[in-house]
Amino acid sequence: MNTHKSIFGFNIIFFVSIFILLNECLKCSSFGVMDGDQWDTTVEEVDNHLPSSSSSQGAYELNGVGEDEWQMVARKGNQFVINDQPFYVNGFNTYWLMVFAADQSTRGKITEVFQQASSVGLTVCRTWAFNDGQWRALQKSPGVYDEDVFKALDFVVSEAKKYKIRLILSLTNNWDAYGGKAQYVKWGKATGLNLTSDDDFFSHPTLRSYYKAHVKAVLNRVNTLTNITYKDDPTIFAWELMNEPRCTSDPSGDKLQSWITDMAVYVKSMDAKHLVEIGLEGFYGPSAPDRAQFNPNSYATQVGTDFIRNHQVLGVDFASVHIYADSWISQTISDSHIQFIKSWMEAHIEDAERYLGMPVVFAEFGVSSKDPGYNSSFRDTMINTVYKTLLNSTKRGGSGAGSLLWQIFPDGTDYMDDGYAIVLSKSPSTSNIISLHSARVAIFNSMCSWKCKWGCKKKNPLEAFFYHDDL
Repeated sequence: MNTHKSIFGFNIIFFVSIFILLNECLKCSSFGVMDGDQWDTTVEEVDNHLPSSSSSQGAYELNGVGEDEWQMVARKGNQFVINDQPFYVNGFNTYWLMVFAADQSTRGKITEVFQQASSVGLTVCRTWAFNDGQWRALQKSPGVYDEDVFKALDFVVSEAKKYKIRLILSLTNNWDAYGGKAQYVKWGKATGLNLTSDDDFFSHPTLRSYYKAHVKAVLNRVNTLTNITYKDDPTIFAWELMNEPRCTSDPSGDKLQSWITDMAVYVKSMDAKHLVEIGLEGFYGPSAPDRAQFNPNSYATQVGTDFIRNHQVLGVDFASVHIYADSWISQTISDSHIQFIKSWMEAHIEDAERYLGMPVVFAEFGVSSKDPGYNSSFRDTMINTVYKTLLNSTKRGGSGAGSLLWQIFPDGTDYMDDGYAIVLSKSPSTSNIISLHSARVAIFNSMCSWKCKWGCKKKNPLEAFFYHDDL
């Protein structure tokens, strides 16, 4: 069988079906959104036309974005856009891509995970652009880099583009894994600095200069495979200042706020094209005491972060939130997890609209298979809850801009599993849920041909198919 033609044929049928359904079901209001009945009808019709996961493998592979459309993701109000066309995110995390790419024996796993993620319509991956002073370190000491590891990151960026996946690149870690702020403090102590806490990372001018030097090195890196400077590459969706920053030594939040203010402006001064986000978990702090009721526990108000205040900093383009009911509330699986997830998301979407005027991405969410009472059915329910809550925002033009599963692993990487890994080939029901959500998101990302608030170019999406060279 000629799999290329069969996949392309599937694409035609799939997208023609959606196009016809959309033309029949969708009518934009003056604000470019649908009412609930229109959306529900459309989703039901599209759902009925979706194939099973077994027949949809590769369905997204040939729905490639042309070079002229592979442009930088931007922000318009509280939504993401590409060429003024809406871009809602359905994505995933795989943090170890650079380290695996640094070893030829594991480099193929990067291709595998991008191919598999693309096959279910995932379009954004969040991964680490740091490894500080550890095994296979990118940054061996302040400002000193391992060129082979940098070339591995080049490969990750290059390979992501091949599968039309954009990257959120995180620049350091709050935690010890892969170095992070603790390693910066160790480097500082080695030079004789009087440092007493890992939180000195946020305040000491020398450590701030170390971090800025790393930002400069990454943003100005010229990819050895594409010859494109990172800060000019549309494959990069956004820069993340830090993975899950916390500053427990200062519950007021002032120390972390000062660091965010400094670093967001610094990144933007070097790269005004790309979006910037902080990497926060989303805990409410002193600036919004009435919102603390949505925190998972009382400790969350004491970790030095402040969701609303932190995201009001100049240079920050969108909000990030993480969701881990099983580690924040209770490891034992229960319905209370689902209730928390829904209220946690709705609160942050509301705040992103009311106070921030920006998109919010739920940049990590998952549940561990090691939790007492865990089963795959609960995981599917949890993922569905996240997706449905986002769609409720999307259909009214709200700030809920997308989510990133923690985390997608390819076959043969089970030894890296922290309990949260999803191997798509071994999880057919979960894969179907992801594929369905990707199709729903694609509806909104294809609204370019209608007179909506996006003001984008009028273009019939079927032209590319009917006049495709390979047809």
